[in-house]
Amino acid sequence: MNRSGIEWCDHTWNPVTGCRHGCPYCYARKMTARFSGDVRINMMAERDYSMVPAADGGGDLYVLDAPMVNETGSTLAYPFGFEPTFHRYRMGIPEKLKMGKNIFVGAMSDMFGEWVPDAWLDEVFETCKKYPVHNYLFLTKNVRRYCEYGVPAAGNMWYGTSITRESEADRFNFLPAGCRTFVSIEPLLEDIEPGKHNIMFRQADWIIIGAETGRKTEKVVPEAGWVRDIVREADAAGIPVFMKESLVPVVGEQDMHRDFPGQLQGSELSPGLRKKLFGVCVECGADRKKSDMVALLARERRGEQPKQFCYMCRECLGGFCGRHGIDMPFGQKERGGSEDEDRQG
Repeated sequence: MNRSGIEWCDHTWNPVTGCRHGCPYCYARKMTARFSGDVRINMMAERDYSMVPAADGGGDLYVLDAPMVNETGSTLAYPFGFEPTFHRYRMGIPEKLKMGKNIFVGAMSDMFGEWVPDAWLDEVFETCKKYPVHNYLFLTKNVRRYCEYGVPAAGNMWYGTSITRESEADRFNFLPAGCRTFVSIEPLLEDIEPGKHNIMFRQADWIIIGAETGRKTEKVVPEAGWVRDIVREADAAGIPVFMKESLVPVVGEQDMHRDFPGQLQGSELSPGLRKKLFGVCVECGADRKKSDMVALLARERRGEQPKQFCYMCRECLGGFCGRHGIDMPFGQKERGGSEDEDRQG
């Protein structure tokens, strides 16, 4: 799991890497070349990986049950370059995030490419179901496969498709019904004539727009009018639009939209972290931060270390002590307690 440099998500998770679409503007292909090591040598280490048939009958695919390392002991992120690879050892990674995050699944692949076996998708979705605190965002050019596979319609699953030009604009028609969906218009390579596709802006829950990046000499720079037409249609339909930084030189900072759907705007605590940070007041039953309550300690014999056995909110502790004629065990300060209390709470 990597903290993402992609502006519209918090983290990327790549249980599958590699792709066979062959897009000329692909950033992922260039990145894998930097972190693959010597692919020919890696392929010779046949005991370290297995191979399975591609779902579309193409060349076999790679499976890694454990990370592959080079001669210096460093992990190889993409030992087979941009060939499709299933990194099974990465399946437990979402558990490591303490807060609910927006996770882009398969940023270095097309998770729904025709070559990807259903079994890989099964394992990925099983992991997503185990950690429902996160939002999972999928993005594919092969959008028909969402329905062919039968993706789960859980509220924290987001399914998107990529559109770069007018001839691809009909892909949104195949986004799965009854699911959270989005359209990524990136890189915007030509005017997609959004007036012809107003249904898109009634069906999608989110629109992302970005320009082509990189150092390619013949890079396409979108016209400001192309972008404004998309934003106008989205605004009319009440669809949030997120414009990537690459569009600042095109439309200007003052016209940038960086909007998220409501569900993707806040982070939720993971169950493990919530258990550590929150507790229940033994008196009133309120579920509150432990730092806002008082930890009650007891010991059975003199000389023993006291053991914490419950929490009580400050208001309840004050009322309990008053009812039983007990002096409050700490002085009343502006924050409601003493330094000793704060250390225990």
